[in-house]
Amino acid sequence: MFVGSKDTRDPDVTEFNLPTGLWERLRRYLRHRQIRRAFEPYQDSRPERAEPFSDDRTPHPGEVLRQSPEPDVFNFHSVYGFIDHRTFLQTVTRPVVWTLHDMNAFTGGCQYTIRCRRFEDACGRCPQLGSDDENDLSRQVWSRKKTAYQQASEQDRLHVVCPSEWMAEEARASTLLADVPVRVIPYGLDPNRFFPRDAEGVPAAFGIPDDHRIVLFVASDTRPRKGFDLLDNALSTLGAEKTTLLSVGGDEPELESNLPHVHAGYVESDLLLSVFYSLADVFVIPSRQDNLPNTVLESMACGTPVVGFEVGGIPDMVRPGETGWLAEPRDIRSLREAIEASLSDEAVRRQRGERARAVVEEEYTLEVQARAYQDVYQRLLED
Repeated sequence: MFVGSKDTRDPDVTEFNLPTGLWERLRRYLRHRQIRRAFEPYQDSRPERAEPFSDDRTPHPGEVLRQSPEPDVFNFHSVYGFIDHRTFLQTVTRPVVWTLHDMNAFTGGCQYTIRCRRFEDACGRCPQLGSDDENDLSRQVWSRKKTAYQQASEQDRLHVVCPSEWMAEEARASTLLADVPVRVIPYGLDPNRFFPRDAEGVPAAFGIPDDHRIVLFVASDTRPRKGFDLLDNALSTLGAEKTTLLSVGGDEPELESNLPHVHAGYVESDLLLSVFYSLADVFVIPSRQDNLPNTVLESMACGTPVVGFEVGGIPDMVRPGETGWLAEPRDIRSLREAIEASLSDEAVRRQRGERARAVVEEEYTLEVQARAYQDVYQRLLED
């Protein structure tokens, strides 16, 4: 692994180091200022709590490739702010496999487009910049990416992997990746870390009555894309009695409904996370847009069925009548009905939870994921 910031002592992980020479520092400063100034006109026009927006350029355009170990194949992951798209892709001579954890690779800068479809054209007039300018920063970023991808694609150096069928469809629909091979490889997890655990006594420790059913919400933040407001509205008219909402994540969401609510805060331990998944009766993911959220896989691996909107990669995992319940996208009434259905029959919940665990073991383990990537690498090296 070659990373921008190393947080481990693993000797197989190499950290990128910024050059310290006077000329390199001056050039980096000027480049950083150029990138920052390009974004300044939109500081006041951006919608509140908009999705992250990333430039395709970095202050150190050619340095990453110069320091990188010499591989047979590059596999990009989250590279914004690290890889300078045009410099890297026009210089690299090895195949590049790019795993898309969000939509940034084929947009003019945003990580998720919400309802905007301008990535099917050439971006511009970006709603996440609050822009009405056809040639705004999103169009400029799109144009530079187009140049970089075109050369890499013509030489068959760029290949894309998407964790979900939805992300793959969006990538193929984009003008930037329309000519690039796209393949789906779902995320995997370790079923020996996430599995049904004994959670006896845990609800009482959080003040949750023994006779309450527990609805679980997990998210690192509560930005609009995560849809907590939709869940809150659905819970405000929930017909099920003796129900508590348990939320896990960095930000404590403000609940307007009268449903009892316990916030456990940010949880880093997989063991503790799996306990929370195991004690819940149902896990609800109300995202407006999402790739293949790991929280769904974690809940399924712990034997807890899932309720979610039929958006993004959620339907890949949440299968009605099998591993959970799906609601119509952004439909509060449909979400409420799905939650009520999940809480109404303990036998059905148990059956779907058991099937959810089996699906993870069959389709979403690290071994399954690794074999799929190995196949991609071998095919590229044989060509």
